[in-house]
Order: sequence, then structure tokens, then C-alpha cells
Amino acid sequence: MLLSIIIINYNVKYFLEQCLDSIYRSRGIAHEDLEIFIVDNHSKDNSIPHIKHRFPADKYPNLHYINNQRNIGFGKANNQAIRRAAGDYLLFLNPDTVLGEDTLADVIRFARGRSDWGVIGVKMLQSDGSFARESRRGLPTPWVSFCKMSGLQALMPRSRTFGRYYMEYLDEDRENMIDIVSGAFMLTSAKAIRKTGGFDEDYFMYGEDIDLSYRMRLQGYRNYYVPTPMLHYKGESTKKNSYHYVHVFYEAMYIFFKKHFRRSAPLLAPAIQTAIVTKALFAFISYQLKSIHHYLNPFESHIPQQMMYIGHHEGDIQELASQYGIHIQCLHHDSTTLPQGHLSPEVHMAGQNHVVYDLDNYSYSEVLRLFMSHPDPKCHIGFYHPDRNMLTTGGKVFHLVRQ
Repeated sequence: MLLSIIIINYNVKYFLEQCLDSIYRSRGIAHEDLEIFIVDNHSKDNSIPHIKHRFPADKYPNLHYINNQRNIGFGKANNQAIRRAAGDYLLFLNPDTVLGEDTLADVIRFARGRSDWGVIGVKMLQSDGSFARESRRGLPTPWVSFCKMSGLQALMPRSRTFGRYYMEYLDEDRENMIDIVSGAFMLTSAKAIRKTGGFDEDYFMYGEDIDLSYRMRLQGYRNYYVPTPMLHYKGESTKKNSYHYVHVFYEAMYIFFKKHFRRSAPLLAPAIQTAIVTKALFAFISYQLKSIHHYLNPFESHIPQQMMYIGHHEGDIQELASQYGIHIQCLHHDSTTLPQGHLSPEVHMAGQNHVVYDLDNYSYSEVLRLFMSHPDPKCHIGFYHPDRNMLTTGGKVFHLVRQ
């Protein structure tokens, strides 16, 4: 077996469905050369029955499931699948991701060309086509962490002294050696992961990828960034300003410090607690301001969602728009006749718009390339899956229900 892909799922069945679809559209890797493990951490949204219906076992015999009776956390769930994986390479992949058709082949090609690597990450895009900074990170030493928590990183992001947390001084379009690879897409080898011992199960959520990346380095491996693109919806699916996120993330950082920087951990504890309280306070204030704004502007939240659809299934799209009460402008095009200027900022000044591409007419890679060249915070990626009657965006999924 060439590749084992491990995906931890928790209540995101539609994201997971789209992620699997992008995997099975990959070029350069035969289906029989890969296996996929879905580890479900006790989802409440009927995830596993839904996926089994969408991907029947007779057509996808190498799609395996591990059903946990409680949420055991990210690291422990990955370790369950590692013990069963038969691939020469292992890929830890988030369910809220979309791979380009060449993403897997690109990283496998890079891996085969080197013998010194421990984990490999890729160029992650946000739903507006912009570069996700967590695609490559520096080791969060006490100094690097202080720069991040104090705001020095934000003030001087391209400084090699103060901006090491996101390593923005590196060219995002070139292969580079980095410290930390994001757990959203983390390729390793079976040899390296077993030598390193898998994920540390002391972390429940967040920090596991940092810990594993660092332990790879301690074992003598090097970690790399490969600029082949994929979409990661994390910016929309994770509420980074919530108290829960702030608390869990910084607690994970404290576990890391206690484990790898014992002498500095007691000194950092007050700073970490201060960061938790400060960021939680800002999250509370932000929530209250939004509540007041919504109270004073009760009709603003009911503004119809604006979308632009490009493809050859206009009839289905118009029927779907009618069912959900959304406005969708339909353009009859495909990749050979892509409408010029449809991603220009002037077209999307009215609000948070989505450009929806029909996957019968466009590949995932084509869409990612388009948005990389025209990133716009007011314009977001959408996909229409005609074989599934499903339209997906980073925030919502729409299903066409036949009358």
C-alpha cells in the first residue's frame, strides 16, 4: 500500500463528503494504492451512515471506519488508525479540506526525492483564495511565543527575529524547510511516525501537530513546506475568538512548554493565563457589540445571500435557489470559456459573495488556481456537485430536493 489517509471526523459530514470526493479525484495515484481511515469521534450528525451511503463499500473497499463511543481527542484518534495503517506514507488530513487533483502526487513526488524528511505540509488557502499563514510555522520557543502573544509578530510579520511564528519572510511559492507542519495536512512516512511514537495523547485538541513536528526534528528529521495548494475552511469553521478556543489553544501551548521547555514553563504560566483572560475578554466584548448591532439592525441579517454560479446545470441551480430563497446569478460557461472579470473586486462589492463552480465543468485545481491569483475577502469559493445535488460553501451546504 502506497498511502494511508487518516481523517478525524466530528459532526462535519458534508465537509467530509466533499473532502473524500477531492481525494478520489486525485491524479497520479491509483485508488487501489491508497486506503482511507475515517475515525469518528462520536458525531451527532449521522456522519458514518451518511458517508457509507455516499461511498458504498462495493465501490470503495479501502475506505475504513473507526467509530468511537465518545470524543477521545485528535491525537488519540489518529493513533488508533496509525496502528492499522498499511501505507508506506501516512497523511493526516482534516475533513474540512479540499485537495487539488495533483496535491497528493506533488507531495509524494517530493517525498520520494528526499530521505531526510519527517513531515511535509502544503500551501493551504482560505475560502477567499488568500494564503493561510498556518501553512508553515516556526518552533514556538519561549521567545517566539512571547512575540506572538505580545503582538510583536503582528507588528513585524516579515522579521526573522520577531516574526518567526508564521515565517512570513519565506516565499510562499517556493519549497522551504520549516519547523512546524499543520495537522490539517501532515504527510509522514510509516517509518518516521513509528520511530517518533505517534501523537502525544496528553493533548486533546490543538498542539498535537506542533509536538509531533518538534519530535520529528529531535529524531534528526527535517520538516518541509511544498507549495502545492489545497483549500482549508478552518477560517470559517473554527471560532477563533471564542473563549473555548482561546482556552484550549493556550492550554495546549502550556503542555508543550512543560514538556519541551521545563525551565521556562513556570515563567510563561502567568503570560499564558493573561493571554487567555485578555483574549477571552475581547471575545466577550466582540460578541456583545455584534448582539447590539443585530438588535439595532434586525433586518440586516436577512439580506439574501448572493451567489454566482458558473456551469451547465442552470436548471438545477435555479430550482435549488428557489427552494432556499437565495439569489444565484447563472452563467453558462466551462473551463474553456471562463467569463473574464468574474473575480474582479468590482463584481463583489455588495457583500460576502460566493462564486460557485460546477464540478462537471471545472476541476478543484482550476478553481484553487483562479482564487490564488485573485484573492478577495468579499469573494469566496463554492462548489456544485451535480452527481450529489449538493452546493457547498465554507459556511453552509444546500441540497436540491426533487419534488
